[in-house]
Amino acid sequence: MAPLSCERCGACCANLPSNEAEGFVDWVEIEDTAPLLRRPDLVRKLVRRDAAGVPHLRLVTSPGAPSACAALRGALGRRVSCSIYHLRPRPCRTVQPGDGSCLEARRQHGLDEA
Repeated sequence: MAPLSCERCGACCANLPSNEAEGFVDWVEIEDTAPLLRRPDLVRKLVRRDAAGVPHLRLVTSPGAPSACAALRGALGRRVSCSIYHLRPRPCRTVQPGDGSCLEARRQHGLDEA
């Protein structure tokens, strides 16, 4: 089997169908010390605060696609990239190709393991 490629997948960057079914509208939480939050230009475009004021990566929707991180570029399962890769929050850094979070996201988005 070919190794999983983050540049062909992006499943971990899209809101899981199980989250959407439960009504979750917030995505990845951003820690207060994250470098991303020191970039007002990116905060305006990519960050949303929940009712408690906690910053999260903003989700966007496209016709026929799951809601996904506003920093994700490309088409899920085809070719993707992260526009803030070097500034991405800690939760984004912890997902690794083939780990449990990766495989669960791929499963929920209907992507095979190759």
